Amino acid sequence: MLNIIFGDHPDAIYNTNVYFNNTYKDRWITTELAKEVIKAVDRSEVIDEKTIHSPLFGNISPKRLSAGTKTVLLIAFDRTKIFNASNCGDNCAEYILRIAEDRKVLINLRHLMDFGKGKFRIKVVNTGKIVNDMGELVLEAGEFV
Repeated sequence: MLNIIFGDHPDAIYNTNVYFNNTYKDRWITTELAKEVIKAVDRSEVIDEKTIHSPLFGNISPKRLSAGTKTVLLIAFDRTKIFNASNCGDNCAEYILRIAEDRKVLINLRHLMDFGKGKFRIKVVNTGKIVNDMGELVLEAGEFV
């Protein structure tokens, strides 16, 4: 289940871009999840562990991926930290929810991310309440963002 802490949190990694560049593992890049996220969010194709083809920049290193893609990959593969998902656009929300289907995921948000029109289960850690759609999430998170 996805667990969200809204607002500032002292243990959250805020600069996910720098953290990713110094900690990611090459093997992450060629997983099916990473390929899908990179294609959907950055509109780029994974060539191999060290090369991604971007239609804008040509062949790039994983270190040149967008902050949103990097944050989603950190959430997926580094279970030791709380990551600030406010570095992500709403186009990352479906992947964050998907990662949280199989395990407990804890993220920090400093804005209200749009998780779509469908049903989901998200725990707002600030209040302990579980919400099931965006209407409930807006009401629960409103005082924190």
